[in-house]
Amino acid sequence: MQAFDSAENNAAAAQGNTKGWRPSSIIDWIWSPAVNKKFLAGSALATLIVIPAAGYLTLELTRNQPIIDQEKIAGTVSKNGVAKPAEPRLSEAPAEENRPAQSSAADSAQIMQDKEPQAAKSAAELRAEFDAGEIAALKSKSEDSAAALGMAKRAAPAAPGVVAQGQLLAEPMAAVAPSPVPPTDGRAQLQLDPSRERFANAAVNPIKSVAADPVSTFSADVDSASYSFVRRSLTAGAMPDPQSVRVEEMINYFPYDWPGPEKADQPFKATVTVMPTPWNHDTQLMHVAIKGYDIAPATAPHANLVFLIDVSGSMDEPDKLPLLKSAFRLLVNKLKADDTVSIVTYAGNAGTVLEPTRVAEKSKILSAIDRLEAGGSTGGAEGIAAAYDLAKKAFVKDGVNRVMLATDGDFNVGPSIDEDLKRIIEEKRKDGIFLTVLGFGRGNLNDSLMQTLAQNGNGSAAYIDTLAEAQKTLVEEAGSTLFPIAKDVKFQVEFNPERIAEYRLIGYETRALKREDFNNDRVDAGDIGSGHSVTAIYEITPTGSPAMMNDELRYGAADEAPAETSDGTHQGELAFVKMRYKRPGEDKSALITAPVGDGNAVATIDAAPEDVRFSVAVAAFGQKLSRTSALDDYPYQAIADLAAASRGVDPFGYRADFLGLVRLADGLSQQ
Repeated sequence: MQAFDSAENNAAAAQGNTKGWRPSSIIDWIWSPAVNKKFLAGSALATLIVIPAAGYLTLELTRNQPIIDQEKIAGTVSKNGVAKPAEPRLSEAPAEENRPAQSSAADSAQIMQDKEPQAAKSAAELRAEFDAGEIAALKSKSEDSAAALGMAKRAAPAAPGVVAQGQLLAEPMAAVAPSPVPPTDGRAQLQLDPSRERFANAAVNPIKSVAADPVSTFSADVDSASYSFVRRSLTAGAMPDPQSVRVEEMINYFPYDWPGPEKADQPFKATVTVMPTPWNHDTQLMHVAIKGYDIAPATAPHANLVFLIDVSGSMDEPDKLPLLKSAFRLLVNKLKADDTVSIVTYAGNAGTVLEPTRVAEKSKILSAIDRLEAGGSTGGAEGIAAAYDLAKKAFVKDGVNRVMLATDGDFNVGPSIDEDLKRIIEEKRKDGIFLTVLGFGRGNLNDSLMQTLAQNGNGSAAYIDTLAEAQKTLVEEAGSTLFPIAKDVKFQVEFNPERIAEYRLIGYETRALKREDFNNDRVDAGDIGSGHSVTAIYEITPTGSPAMMNDELRYGAADEAPAETSDGTHQGELAFVKMRYKRPGEDKSALITAPVGDGNAVATIDAAPEDVRFSVAVAAFGQKLSRTSALDDYPYQAIADLAAASRGVDPFGYRADFLGLVRLADGLSQQ
């Protein structure tokens, strides 16, 4: 600092000042004459006026000067007055490595503060000075983790001429992903902070003995949120939380060309394929594919939609409210002129932004969406009540009446317990108003609550991480998203103990039902929309296979069902598939059945149709990510090979995107 002062005193005249004076403030210009001895001696009146005035100015400057601690605290509050979450930081480095850089930065900051006692610094400047030491000390460690992310990205090249959805997000995520945390074992790996994200805790389905438990019952599931969440985790450079992986949602994310019914009289058609298991040569896979009747756009019923939008302070991020607004603009442009749209927002209190408005007045609807801004707490329960009231107000008989909830996470005002909100949604669905849940963003996602609300609101749940995903969910699949063809859809599979010794249902852990629930029309189940496809896969162990995990019962099963009737017509069957469903507006279910025999089997996996093989690759990937022990010896490369060989027609690049995710997971798992 002495050298700096010496250089300043000997410097040439400042540019634009020929007299060589150092520029000074107007306060110094007034104050200098005031303290001049001749001036004070010659004018007592000037002394009485100037000195009090200067003292007053000094007092005002001192009183308005920001205090460093207060500015630092202010830096953690958003422009809406909502507390920002603490910035994720790297784990503490050893004291020997941090001390020099931190001490140097602290000493420099103290000197500058002493030299400029009257300078009022902004919160951003003070925060930058405060963090300077830590940034300098930890820079080298974060570069190692960034290099690991770069390697993972390079491991997933896009297919020629195709832009994969995951790649659309790979670069922007670098700005919003939490800082990397160096693992204790010395390997560089990025990890997302899961502290505020909630997933349903469900154990992987076990292997069951057919002799003891021959019947499997579960609810249909057409949600796709899990696949999008897995994709975002991997493209951000982190393996997904195993609890976030629901294999059935990953399988059902993709469109398949399963054979569908020709008429709406029977809304489903089942196709069953039995084939060898790629990861275990001693077992087989029983692949059950259901395709729903596809309603032609011209005959689609009128829609009454209420957009229930979370505008709390946490939504003020690029991948939340801005993306949400763009997504709903896409949906509005897809609707017909006679459809109706209403908008309700919630942040502390619920408010109606747009009364029921026909899509013919599209500019009015889009303008209301564009005006949305984020700020406040999250009072979702009140918003749900207001949205259902608007939906009931504009109710369309024999049409689609649906609330579309878009949020980034939890409800922290009003009833926020999952069971309480579940009860509210159950009461509202009795009026014929369904619910769709759309999740946005990271760090505050309550996936468990999203699933609870969607399942009990006769709707579906999706996770929107890119505008391309919004296009897929709300535009390309608008029919299946908005227009239900059946509700309370249940599956029940009975295995023949003479042919099958054991079975394991892949996925559907959160959709399991009791055996007696299948015929109970009062038990709620999943809903299927126009053109929806549903796929379920069982890993089955033939009798006498060395893969059997359970010993045979000494006395046999007490409730063992007969394997054949008196005429022997069922003797060769492997299993019997049953489906129950209700048409929209009806309370009594209908039954569809399909026997499974040797005629459904193929000798090799390569002999199975392309879509069947690709869905099996997705099932293998989901099990691998959820750490299912059955896939421990089946490498990611084998999954990639199976998917690549069965990729088939891929007009939107979804399957190319999947191949990239498998390569990313392979790279991250080896770090």
